[in-house]
Amino acid sequence: MHVRRRVQYDEVSVAARRPGGHPVGMSSRTDAVSGIDLSHLLDTAYRQARLGLDEGGIPIGAALFSAGGELLGEGRNRRVQHDDPSVHGETDAFRAAGRQRDYSSTIMVTTLAPCWYCSGLIRQFGIGAVVIGENRTFQGGEDWLAELGIPVTILDDQRCVTMMTEFIDAEPALWNEDIGVADEDGDEA
Repeated sequence: MHVRRRVQYDEVSVAARRPGGHPVGMSSRTDAVSGIDLSHLLDTAYRQARLGLDEGGIPIGAALFSAGGELLGEGRNRRVQHDDPSVHGETDAFRAAGRQRDYSSTIMVTTLAPCWYCSGLIRQFGIGAVVIGENRTFQGGEDWLAELGIPVTILDDQRCVTMMTEFIDAEPALWNEDIGVADEDGDEA
């Protein structure tokens, strides 16, 4: 059974990059989210991830907030619960927020680095900033988003790291299915 885990602890892997390749320092603030307690926003996404885990799903939670910190929508990865591969944490939160005239001042908060699918959603709708709980266990499109000028803040939250590490260890086949890695022996997950 193959488990793909990208765990890196060097500064580069947990720091987003600005256009031109210059690192954005790991801080709990960026210009796009200054004055907001990002750990409080992450708490909402974390609660969603825990709900997903309790339901037998993949523990990834997300929430979409206004620039002022008002919750617009929250959600969790429900691929297992809904038997729908498109229900990622970010897409669930995005759908729960309903239609917005303009997403440029919104903040997507997610417990895990957004995959390419969710990074595409963030780019497509022009979400203004992204806050990531952790990207030790999985790295998605966060560098690409930063290169596009979207402020990305990685909090490196230990709760999120522990939750995903324990899940990956307990459910390697389900994790591989979620990240699109087929089992080596050809069996379905």
